[in-house]
Amino acid sequence: MIPSMDCPAEEAVIRNRLKSVKGVDELHFDLFNRRLTVSHSLSDETTIVSALKSVGMEPRIGNAKNDQAERDRERHTHGSSNAAQVEEGAACDPGVPCGTDVGPGEEQAEPVATRKELVLLGMSGVLAFAAEGLYFAGIKETAWPVVTLAIASMLLGGLPTLKKGLVALKTLTLNINFLMTVAVIGAAAIGAWPEAAMVVFLFAVAELIEAHSLERARDAVRGLMAMAPEVANVKTSSAESADDWKTIAVESVAVGSIVRVKPGERLPLDGIVVAGSSAVNQAPITGESIPVDKAVDDHVYAGSINGNGFLEFKTTGGKDQTTIARIVRSVQEAQGQRAPTQRFVDSFAKVYTPIVVVLAALIAVVPWLVFQQPFSSWLYKALVLLVIACPCALVISTPVTIVSGLTAAAKRGILIKGGVYLEQGRHLTVVALDKTGTITEGLPRLTDVTPVNETGAIVTKEEVLRIAASIDSLSDHPVARAISSAWDGNTEPLFRVEEFRSVTGRGVQGVVNGEMYFVGNHRFLHERGVCTPSIEAKLERLEIQGKTAVILSSSSEVLGLLAVADTPRETSMQAIVRLHEAGIRVVMLTGDNQKTADAIAKKVSIDIARGELLPEDKLKTIDELLAQHGQSAVGMVGDGINDAPALAKASIGFAMGAAGTDTAIETADVAFMRDDLLSLPEYVSLSRRTARMLKQNIGLALGIKLVFFVLAIAGVATLWMAVLADVGASLFVVFNGLRLLRWRPRQ
Repeated sequence: MIPSMDCPAEEAVIRNRLKSVKGVDELHFDLFNRRLTVSHSLSDETTIVSALKSVGMEPRIGNAKNDQAERDRERHTHGSSNAAQVEEGAACDPGVPCGTDVGPGEEQAEPVATRKELVLLGMSGVLAFAAEGLYFAGIKETAWPVVTLAIASMLLGGLPTLKKGLVALKTLTLNINFLMTVAVIGAAAIGAWPEAAMVVFLFAVAELIEAHSLERARDAVRGLMAMAPEVANVKTSSAESADDWKTIAVESVAVGSIVRVKPGERLPLDGIVVAGSSAVNQAPITGESIPVDKAVDDHVYAGSINGNGFLEFKTTGGKDQTTIARIVRSVQEAQGQRAPTQRFVDSFAKVYTPIVVVLAALIAVVPWLVFQQPFSSWLYKALVLLVIACPCALVISTPVTIVSGLTAAAKRGILIKGGVYLEQGRHLTVVALDKTGTITEGLPRLTDVTPVNETGAIVTKEEVLRIAASIDSLSDHPVARAISSAWDGNTEPLFRVEEFRSVTGRGVQGVVNGEMYFVGNHRFLHERGVCTPSIEAKLERLEIQGKTAVILSSSSEVLGLLAVADTPRETSMQAIVRLHEAGIRVVMLTGDNQKTADAIAKKVSIDIARGELLPEDKLKTIDELLAQHGQSAVGMVGDGINDAPALAKASIGFAMGAAGTDTAIETADVAFMRDDLLSLPEYVSLSRRTARMLKQNIGLALGIKLVFFVLAIAGVATLWMAVLADVGASLFVVFNGLRLLRWRPRQ
């Protein structure tokens, strides 16, 4: 950790200093956690530490050769790094890159300013205002009382800025500290001592407020981690009692332990319920507003809140393996990925700042040399221009806004894997949806039971279902399970089945009460020669509705028709309506037959339905959509595994129901933690709002600078006005970006 590394200004200083150190290969900055990871081939980290101290940074070096538990805690808090990490004082093998992690252990929130620093800043302000007061009372700016008060004010409140400015000058880094230092020295050189003191004080106050604002963004990320408790009530075996419970630290809970949670408590770890039942609030993980009923064999997640019942569950992983831990790691790693707007702003600032410095120098010198104008007057204007031209507001606006958006999304159960995907969502014009498990429940359910009495035999609806369910109860086929489970809850038991046989690709058969019955598909019926035109017509009607038809027959005739369908989720229609309102077309891709695809599409208002697709066909469809709509305009929603090729090819791949699934969280561009398609329009809404805020921030920052450029050249703006304008712009963009933390989707 580097406590004084808060913004891109410090990053630029460190980067310029370390890139000249031989043996340093790569630098990875995490400004929001004040963390720097250095990949290097040095024998130890002494050279790196010395380089950092030479630019005023005091690093805390991580010791990476600790025990496994310590490394796990490190990953849980800060995310993993591709760079190896080196123990202090340990030598690296020659030629093998090593990594020094400047930021060990669990990062704790530190105060933005100590009590002593606040007192000194307050005294600096009093002295600066006193110097201004004497000047307005008629005492000259260069009189010794005014100069004394101004110098004392700058020493008390401005030494950190002046030191950073000198470091920036030494490393040839044109940042705000460099520009402010030049402005203060220039103001003192022309005798504007009260104004120099006021500039230093106002800038120090601005730095303090800005640091406090950034800390709010850090707190939001830390708040995700704080959702899971630090202790757990664990079942232990003892000589005295076979049912002994003990409260221990979560880090010490072994995988497979039995943990008990009381009503109202948060769950400390992920696990599977082994006893009890309760409604659990999973909003911290999935963003679901309604508690979810949990019973034996159901999965539960750390950080969720138990309702009004006792639960006992078996842990499925340690503290660093929980779903909430993976979410935190993912958000932290996403912070390091620069969004397109952020990359543009950083590139713009690198060109913009030197140009402004040269322009200020020309304004100070040209009128004096060419037109014999007073040098001090034009130098003052140049100093004002330098202060207002600082790109700090411009540079800081993007990371604060992006991190706020990522954190707000995570709180809603939408895990976005980087700023690039947060921004890119606003470009989507078409999304392709997998059917099973995305639009539909993914579980077939019995929808129709119809007796058939073509030969005058009287068979009731209940008899058809009971016979079919009895035979299907011996099969593990999904359709068979849907039929057999439909009899659950009836008072009459299922029939005993003898001579059961499964015919692959056809169906099943068995003897019930001395008679052979057959339960299967259309082909099974045809092969036994009991199909009739009227049965054909009924089967066709069911298939047109998108249902899978199952026929119950005896050896000589059809007794009944049953239909099974994978029904759409309740929220699928709402989600697709909202996507249409956002101007996004919806395409459904499925391996089911085209009739089923068309039926589902009609129910939920999908624009285009494509059925009978293999995985390679889905990939080909995504290629076609990209060619039609553009390389950044196509999204693909699936389960994150079966649809992997199409998800990877799409502009943005979305994984549905990723809670507790490592693969989906790690591979998808965006992971929806709950099985709810409404997360997709929520994501699009957040992406578009983030883009609007970024444009607002950039427009305001540049607009204020443009206005003050004109005022500075006209001689209207003063140094302290320039500082206030720069401070105001910085604070506005920071607080505007932080507004995303309060984002809620439209209900």
